[in-house]
Amino acid sequence: MSGLIGKKVGMTSIFDENGKNIPCTVIEAGPCVVTQVRTEEVDGYSALQLGFDDAKTANKAAQGHAKKAGTVAKRKVVEFQEFEGEYKLGDAVTVEVFKEGQFVDVAGTSKGKGFQGVVKRHGFGGVGQATHGQHNRLRAPGSIGAASYPARVFKGMRMAGQMGNERVKVQNLRVLKVVAEKNLLVVKGCVPGHKNSYVIIER
Repeated sequence: MSGLIGKKVGMTSIFDENGKNIPCTVIEAGPCVVTQVRTEEVDGYSALQLGFDDAKTANKAAQGHAKKAGTVAKRKVVEFQEFEGEYKLGDAVTVEVFKEGQFVDVAGTSKGKGFQGVVKRHGFGGVGQATHGQHNRLRAPGSIGAASYPARVFKGMRMAGQMGNERVKVQNLRVLKVVAEKNLLVVKGCVPGHKNSYVIIER
């Protein structure tokens, strides 16, 4: 499975040949450096480890690991198994591994929303401003269990809590444009994360 590490630039929209306005996300994809080559003989599996975005500071272990590949320590390092093509240590992998019209999966960390109630977190309807004797419980969750039996809250009960800030993968996004000279990838739709957050693109 070929892939790249990238950075989300932001969203925009472009027009297709039929004049339809398509929302899309611009990703700065690569160039990534091959920092390690995993093999069946040594590691028990085959994979390609890619590094992206030079780190301003790094510990001795990260510096030594990157030095073997003839590069500097990277801020983001990801392994891709069953990578298509032959690459060796220190090679650069660019956005040209993708072609227009292909479908890719993009994974990233979603925006953190903090502690949220059930209306925002799970889409509960609330009371909807109806009276029903309600005073100040328009967005309350309501009953969360049965009676003295089972006398507990079941696992998976939808309740208030931390929202966002979790790994999300959006699948089958169509590649609209590949701008090789600027290392940009334009995909249809939205991808998880805030601007300048790291994303992993796979095909």
